[in-house]
Amino acid sequence: MIFLYFLSVAMSLKGKVLFITGASRGIGLAIALRAAKDGGYIAIAAKTDTPHPKLPGTIHTAADEVRRAGGKALPLVCDIRNEEAIKAAIQKTVDTFGGIDIVVNNASAISLTDTQETSLKKFNLMFEINSRGTWLVTKHAIPHLIESGRKNRNPHILNLSPPLTLKEHWFKNHTAYSIAKFNMSLFVLGWAAEFRDKGIAANALWPLTVIETAALKAIGSHFGNNTRTPEIMCDAAHLILTKNSKEFSGNFVIDEIILREHGQTEFDHYATRPGAKDMTIDLYVDDEIVNLAKTLQEAKSRKKSSKL
Repeated sequence: MIFLYFLSVAMSLKGKVLFITGASRGIGLAIALRAAKDGGYIAIAAKTDTPHPKLPGTIHTAADEVRRAGGKALPLVCDIRNEEAIKAAIQKTVDTFGGIDIVVNNASAISLTDTQETSLKKFNLMFEINSRGTWLVTKHAIPHLIESGRKNRNPHILNLSPPLTLKEHWFKNHTAYSIAKFNMSLFVLGWAAEFRDKGIAANALWPLTVIETAALKAIGSHFGNNTRTPEIMCDAAHLILTKNSKEFSGNFVIDEIILREHGQTEFDHYATRPGAKDMTIDLYVDDEIVNLAKTLQEAKSRKKSSKL
């Protein structure tokens, strides 16, 4: 359904303007730093202006890292639950960098709790950030993405959300979070069709295995030691964002699969613990996806063996 990835327009994000939500840490920051290596211009839109008591990083420390990596940075205090804050952040980005070419909807709230244990406050937070916030950011960025398309600058929307599935076990233990997260994927489905004639791509990216971030640790989730770093997601995001936006849209991409489809064979360096094997499969990754990843791995191994 979603797994053939050979349409590329360029292999660099040099000079491209990225508006990334939740980019002060974790996967959002990793994507920002990968774009910065190319010489990208990064708007870091997040709430953390001063150090958080439990989580590392602020928009300012992230901006410093982006600059050291070779990019230009614009730290923006932006709570994506607030429409006026979003509008101001997007306008500041356009005023500073001249436009917006890429929107990465990375900001997300998580509570892996069942219906009785999910408070209304947590429910509202997940839907206001994951669903409503993603929609609001994209809504106000669309005029600038359309302008990017007119200038043939390859505009993209990338949501950090899972491949769509209706298998009930993915909803059973955390219905509210699952629906809030799948809403982000439904937006991809709609936006791919809505903006195709404007040359704007809309895609989703999700990890095959659990990605260890400070935020995941903070909520007290325990996925064992077989996790990966955010760098695998930023490498996969880079491949998506350098594809031809007129040809590659409406896809639900899995990080390891797109990397393997593009010839990558080594993944050990993404492990959070050296030597760790049998990585923990992430939420919402169905068996067919796991089996495809294994098939690609085995095919590469056979090809390598035949050359020896």
